[in-house]
Amino acid sequence: MFLNLRLMLVSVLFLSLGSTSARGVASLDTLNDGRRNITDGQMLVSAGGSFTLGFFSPGELNRRYVGIWFSASMDAVVWVANRDSPLNDTAGVLEIDGAGRLFLLDGSGLTVWSSNTTTGGSGTPSSAAAQLLESGNLVVVRDDDESNGAVLWQSFDHPSNTLIAGMRLGRNPQTGAEWSLRSWRSPDNPATGDCRRAMNTRGLPDCVSWRGDAKKYRTGPWNGLWFSGVPEMASYSDMFTNQVVVRPDEVAYVFNATAAAPFSRLVLSEAGVIQRLAWDGGSRVWNVFAQAPRDVCDDYAKCSAFGLCNVNTAATLFCGCVQGYVPVSPAHWSMREAAAGCRRSTPLDCRDGGATTDGFAVVSGVKLPDTDNATVDVGATLEACRARCLATCSCVAFAAADIRGGGGGSGCVIWAGDIVDVRYVDKGQDLYVRLAKSELAAANKKRGSMLKILLPVTACLLVLMCSIFLVWICKFRGNRRNRDNQAKSILRGASNQLIGDENIELPLVSFKDIVAATNDFSNENMLGQGGFGKVYKGILEDDKEVAIKRLSKSSGQGAEEFRNEVVLIAKLQHRNLVRLLGYCIHEDERLLIYEYLPKKSLDVFIFDAASKYVLDWPTRFQIIKGVARGLLYLHQDSRLTIIHRDLKSSNILLDVDMSPKISDFGMARIFGRDQQEANTNRVVGTYGYMSPEYAMDGAFSVKSDTYSFGVLLLEIISGLKISLPHLSEFPNLLAYAWNLWNDGKPMDMVDSSIADNCSPTEVLRCIHIGLLCVQDNPYNRPLMSSVVFMLENETTELSTPRQPVYFAYRNSEAKETGENTSSSMNNMSVTMFEGR
Repeated sequence: MFLNLRLMLVSVLFLSLGSTSARGVASLDTLNDGRRNITDGQMLVSAGGSFTLGFFSPGELNRRYVGIWFSASMDAVVWVANRDSPLNDTAGVLEIDGAGRLFLLDGSGLTVWSSNTTTGGSGTPSSAAAQLLESGNLVVVRDDDESNGAVLWQSFDHPSNTLIAGMRLGRNPQTGAEWSLRSWRSPDNPATGDCRRAMNTRGLPDCVSWRGDAKKYRTGPWNGLWFSGVPEMASYSDMFTNQVVVRPDEVAYVFNATAAAPFSRLVLSEAGVIQRLAWDGGSRVWNVFAQAPRDVCDDYAKCSAFGLCNVNTAATLFCGCVQGYVPVSPAHWSMREAAAGCRRSTPLDCRDGGATTDGFAVVSGVKLPDTDNATVDVGATLEACRARCLATCSCVAFAAADIRGGGGGSGCVIWAGDIVDVRYVDKGQDLYVRLAKSELAAANKKRGSMLKILLPVTACLLVLMCSIFLVWICKFRGNRRNRDNQAKSILRGASNQLIGDENIELPLVSFKDIVAATNDFSNENMLGQGGFGKVYKGILEDDKEVAIKRLSKSSGQGAEEFRNEVVLIAKLQHRNLVRLLGYCIHEDERLLIYEYLPKKSLDVFIFDAASKYVLDWPTRFQIIKGVARGLLYLHQDSRLTIIHRDLKSSNILLDVDMSPKISDFGMARIFGRDQQEANTNRVVGTYGYMSPEYAMDGAFSVKSDTYSFGVLLLEIISGLKISLPHLSEFPNLLAYAWNLWNDGKPMDMVDSSIADNCSPTEVLRCIHIGLLCVQDNPYNRPLMSSVVFMLENETTELSTPRQPVYFAYRNSEAKETGENTSSSMNNMSVTMFEGR
């Protein structure tokens, strides 16, 4: 952690006294002849007080670093000098010499880090100064009468994992110098991680995230207003201006803040997620303005060559082929595997001299493809671009390079070979895909035939529908508004204590429609039953399949749990969280409408002797990582910090592709960004998945969910329930797992259905992570951000787990089915086992 407040105040007082020399008095923000060094505990503070430079420890106190952070938020570190060479004590010194070189020395006087300052001109400066500017930039300048303050070195040229206003992301084409972000190795270790964020200058400028040598995400090329895959950049242009500079010596992205804008930073996480954060001075938290990747379609080349990703078409694994193309492997495509991509259905007509009968189909509203294999002419018109593409046999598509000025845009981007990483986005651009004449004719004929039929029919229907609609409006609008407002006011009033008086932007479905959708809650439509009540499959009027949860009056989960579900899930959007589509309040009925997930819940597979074979190891590993990402979103990446408190296998639902979605937020609680822990006298959740501190003392935090995740992970690997009723010599699965681990035989716990075809390295690593997650001391458990990083980075070293405490729970109301049970602290007894 950072030095305590008392030490900081003493340091600031010390610096304010300064020292006098031939060149004047040392200031709070400068190292020069007046003051040539700072020691651990002293700081530089920018003139306006926005930024601080000093020594800090993000994790273990025996690792010390020199860095720059926002003064208002000490954990918001924007730059680290010695990120790969930590000091091991508090004897470090940062100093500057007369040549303008910064040195970080350890207690023995050895150089741990230096700035590699160059003179920037002829001769060596006789005097230099280092100053922390109000922008957060640490600059070294010549401090003599002739130089006029020439910059010799600046921290902005050496980013860590954070980009702030005025910094550059890009490269110098002449020298090859690059300004890129590199992730931290973990949240408490600023060493260089596996993820990198850089500017791709081949073709049009494009920001790309890498993990090792693999592209993971790209913004899409710059179109003059925004990166084509990030149109939301325009939504905060009143606070932050975005610019791409293209010069012979610089191709770079820069954002700047307006006068009234809050502090802002772009941070590359250890998992490769880039977030734009803005500081809320009132609540003293960093709000997430945007992040990427946003969804499954942001995964690089998700649909491979000539594929087109649509996040709203989950039924087809989000992937389709561009017009005029068909899947390379229909068999794989039918299995929702798009890696082979798409191929042209009809050959092009291209002859010597450029003669052709080909044409173009417009694919509207997309992020433009990767421009690695594209040529760019910013001076060409769009019509000239079209002609140039037709005259080149290798050209497969073209688009405008710049959309400023309206119309079809200007400039020319021409793709040769495959086009990859295309997806639909709001305010997306037009991509002109080259097709054979027969393909265009077929499409036009089909379109023309449909228009001949549809236009007159549509006109008649519109007139009829308008008449009916006007009558309906006059008759029922008042009643419907009153009913909706009454129902929503119940939710708003009840949820004020949670998140304030907010409107719930979620459809209110009538009870009559739900009765019809479920065939009057028939047993044939019932999907399952739990402590909360029953879940039914329903089909609404638009033929949409949904799952409808009907809260039982005897479940013990009343208005509070119902409010939690509606208020929380309506505000959450993540691929690994179940989507809430609507709700219903009718007299004493409380119903929730979810997306329908045909594969039901995870426990249906892993605990069933026949069904467990459906889940091979790659599928189980993807489920583990998906659940981890969903929890990370709840804890850190969403606008709220949410503790689920009832994570278990029956609350993990699976879609058609066996992708996991966390469900059942009735027990969830919201934390403030700076809140570490909370207590309750009413312990709720499911025995076996509860962390020790929660079960015994009612204390819960994000680490409580980490514990539940560890139990779930071990269940997925072993196919065994936490209670282990058939292994009487062990209190539960944790005791079984620890004893096998301690005996050097952890693979013995692997489910027999995957034992012969799993990856031993991945399985052992997962068991290791699971044991770390179920440590009895919450401070010894990793955060979910670390869990995600450990799961996705095999080379990251893992700490040694300690023997977990094993608990058995006795409660007369607990159900053997493992359904959700809750109790107060008074009616639960806990027995602790130390293991063998």
